[in-house]
Amino acid sequence: MAQAKNPNDASMELGKLYHARCDFGLAIEHFTDAANGYFAERNFELYLKCQNYILRMYAEREESENIRLTKERLQDLVLKEGFELNSKTYYTLGICASYKGQFDIALDYFQKSLAIALASDNKHDICYAINGLAITYYSLDRLSEALKEIYNLQVFFQVMDLRELRLSSQMLNGHILRKMKKFDQALEIFWECYDLLRAEKNLFIYINLLYSLGKTYQESGEADMARMYFKLAKKSADPENTKYLCRHIDAQLAELGVTQTEDYDLIFDPVSNTVTEKKKGKVDFKNQFILLDMLRLFMKQPGAVYSKENLVKQVWKQDYDPAVHDNKIYVTIKRLRKLIEPDYDKPRYIFRAKNGYYLNKNTKILMEQH
Repeated sequence: MAQAKNPNDASMELGKLYHARCDFGLAIEHFTDAANGYFAERNFELYLKCQNYILRMYAEREESENIRLTKERLQDLVLKEGFELNSKTYYTLGICASYKGQFDIALDYFQKSLAIALASDNKHDICYAINGLAITYYSLDRLSEALKEIYNLQVFFQVMDLRELRLSSQMLNGHILRKMKKFDQALEIFWECYDLLRAEKNLFIYINLLYSLGKTYQESGEADMARMYFKLAKKSADPENTKYLCRHIDAQLAELGVTQTEDYDLIFDPVSNTVTEKKKGKVDFKNQFILLDMLRLFMKQPGAVYSKENLVKQVWKQDYDPAVHDNKIYVTIKRLRKLIEPDYDKPRYIFRAKNGYYLNKNTKILMEQH
């Protein structure tokens, strides 16, 4: 009779699957379930393996407080249970430190990781520690030392099947060449990584590769190619789960003059006289000049209250007459709300004040320039 599979192993496998597709929220849930189960079994090796995955995902999601709490729990367990953190955990802590730009701390962690791996002659962990050192030397612009560590890894890869680590080290090699302004060589390596990635089907590495291509094209002066790859990376990335990576992609797109329109609630295009609302999409104000003039007035200064007198003067270019204009203002505001509010009965943009009307001060507005 076949032995039933350990539910903790099943949770870990599900965690790995969600991790590969960048669904880090669900991955963390499954790894946490597995970690709790392994801890109850006193299987500290697999418990730490789960925590390593969790820490890496917290780093990518930029959840510094969760990283701190996890490190504290691990330190408490070391004291209470009497076991030592392994080489891979120190490697993971080094990665977390490097994400925060704490490269000297990261270097200490990676050196500790390497020392433990060498002491136990664990070649798998030795490779990861060397990769961590290469990452840190690259970040500190110690490029010759970074290349030396990568070449050391090549020896291991000849006899060990570590495809994901091999991809990571090759991409790092490409970035080193990019920093050395050897753009053609860098691109050649990145395209080799693309071929390797076909077998891996790892979305996280794929997005990083798109970013790498964009960065290389950008620095080589090919702005259009750079925009294309950064946009592909942005489109493929989940801003919640890959927050760290998305922040860097956004920074490069901003340098290239690409506006992230999804960050705005209302976008006004003066050429087509249209307004794009985040949920409703494009709203055409064709032949509705009064409505458009009123909205443009509100958009100039969100939160500013415009009295009836002010609205009449700036929109209709007339002197305010209550008998003539009160109903006209009311009807215009009503029509404007119907055009731009996602939910007319629960307005989020245009509000009435005691002495006039105003646009919600928290509205994110983009006035496009042509």
